[in-house]
Amino acid sequence: MKSLVIIPAYNEEKSILRTVEDIQKNAPEFDYIIINDCSTDKTLSVCRNAGIPVLNLPINLGIGGAVQTGYLYAKKNHYDYAVQFDGDGQHDAVYLQDMRDYMMQNQLNMLIGSRFIEKEGFQSSSLRRFGIRYFSVLIQMITGKKITDPTSGMRMADKEVIAMYADCYPKDYPEPESVVAILQAGKKVEEYPVIMRERVDGVSSISPMKSVYYMIKVTLAIFVEWIRRKEYKK
Repeated sequence: MKSLVIIPAYNEEKSILRTVEDIQKNAPEFDYIIINDCSTDKTLSVCRNAGIPVLNLPINLGIGGAVQTGYLYAKKNHYDYAVQFDGDGQHDAVYLQDMRDYMMQNQLNMLIGSRFIEKEGFQSSSLRRFGIRYFSVLIQMITGKKITDPTSGMRMADKEVIAMYADCYPKDYPEPESVVAILQAGKKVEEYPVIMRERVDGVSSISPMKSVYYMIKVTLAIFVEWIRRKEYKK
């Protein structure tokens, strides 16, 4: 099975080498590609100097555009599985092989790494946990499927989902919206318990000031996706 780790990166010069070393050590069967989202720090030069495969975006596309670029790369290079993996060191590559095995054994289209199944490791801030629970309830109301960690950026996809995301992927804060799209399309999605680390370096793109906008925007996007799918099925 050809498997790819997609690592979107914006200003991750202090953590990107650590992230790649984790993959090299714990998931040696996986290829990896950095999607440098027009970083303003030394992320690009750090990758190039270390011989790390990197796609350099000429303009900043945001997390959605960077991740979609990775899926497009996976589709064009005929990967069987692709997994999103944060460049800030919060995700642990030790789970990647087991996640792929679990997907194959259970014939899944997507597997989401969830920190809230066993509730170990870094659990995020109280404000973010509130938002995560909110989206979990909203997604369950719309799709009937409970996703405990709908904002998780550690998600593994098969060829079908790779093709879908390469063609269409939300722009900002894409995780909850893109999960709804997959569930509405009838794809088989499950979660897998993982432990995530707290960010050591850099700054999250979602500040407390942006949290309200994030919740309103993503809520509207989820309802639009739900209505679009209902109209499509008629």
